[in-house]
Amino acid sequence: MTDAKLRRAIIVESARLMYSRSESEYYRAKLKAAQRLCQGWVKPSELPTNAEIREEILRLANLYEGPSRFDRLREMRFEALRLMRILTNFRPKIIGSTFTGHIREGSDIDIHIFSATAEAVEARLEAEGFAYELERKRVRKHGEERTYTHFHLESEFPIELTMYAPDKVSYQFKSSITGKAIERATLPEFEQFLAKEYPDAFADGVSAAAETAPDRFLVYRSLLIPLAGVTQSREYHPEGDVLYHLLQCYVLAADTVPYDEEFLLAALLHDVGKGIDANDHVNAGLEALDGFITERTAWLIQHHMDAHQIRDRSIGFRLHQRLREHEDYDTLLLLNECDRNGRVAGARVPELDDVLDDIRDLAQEM
Repeated sequence: MTDAKLRRAIIVESARLMYSRSESEYYRAKLKAAQRLCQGWVKPSELPTNAEIREEILRLANLYEGPSRFDRLREMRFEALRLMRILTNFRPKIIGSTFTGHIREGSDIDIHIFSATAEAVEARLEAEGFAYELERKRVRKHGEERTYTHFHLESEFPIELTMYAPDKVSYQFKSSITGKAIERATLPEFEQFLAKEYPDAFADGVSAAAETAPDRFLVYRSLLIPLAGVTQSREYHPEGDVLYHLLQCYVLAADTVPYDEEFLLAALLHDVGKGIDANDHVNAGLEALDGFITERTAWLIQHHMDAHQIRDRSIGFRLHQRLREHEDYDTLLLLNECDRNGRVAGARVPELDDVLDDIRDLAQEM
């Protein structure tokens, strides 16, 4: 057998092993195929590339699955879109075969998400009624042992969410197939991609998504619950975890301005980003709350850290001047009072669900 024919035979056999799920890793599939065909050891440099095998797997999928593969691909992509919209506050990025189109029978939907805590993701999934399994997998790579956090969701198609720290959101992960940066898309990029690939179906999907928009109070709850496990510096927050602090802030706000829903929400939600990205909690929180709070509440949250500088007289002149010109400047200072005073160890606070019910009732009265 010539070298070209042998290489082709290894490609076909490796693809067959992976398509049938007898092997899940390219390297092991290539070694097993080479051993069967050559009856001996083959140099790794003489083995075909992962990309060559992937193309053969795709050819087998087209051969055995026919047009149904393309129908399934479209359904998987729209299921991925639905999930990414639900998880928008975790900056989801779709990767893998659902995005590239290289699916076969049994392929899953792979999405990267970014969060400081797994609890924040769990709360969001539970609020949407997803059944899932949390897996923490230890992997030794390049002499280092790392722990990867995966969420396996029960759905029409297999779904795997891989969680990374927020500071990895711009990191360029490399593909095990090509060795190059993996192909991936953010939610806006994926929406543009689908609008081009399936213009009619995407328009219908947008309408359906609008009709099934999540209850904003469930979104608030899903962001707040994990904060009970997020500790803070004892120097600045002797009271304890973030949720306890926010509930104290809410009580102080409600005692001062009990009928201002937007202000009450700013007091309750101004630190929710600490459960997503502790290094940039203001922007992380605003991104998570986008579409679920008013512009006024967002402005108060956006500038609540600036208010500390106002009180400390360390703020820049121009920024202070811009803030003073805003109609809610005094409300921002009031939020700062709640923020500073809501740090009492042992203070009595209501249950979170009772607080959310009170705000919901207030919203219905307005």
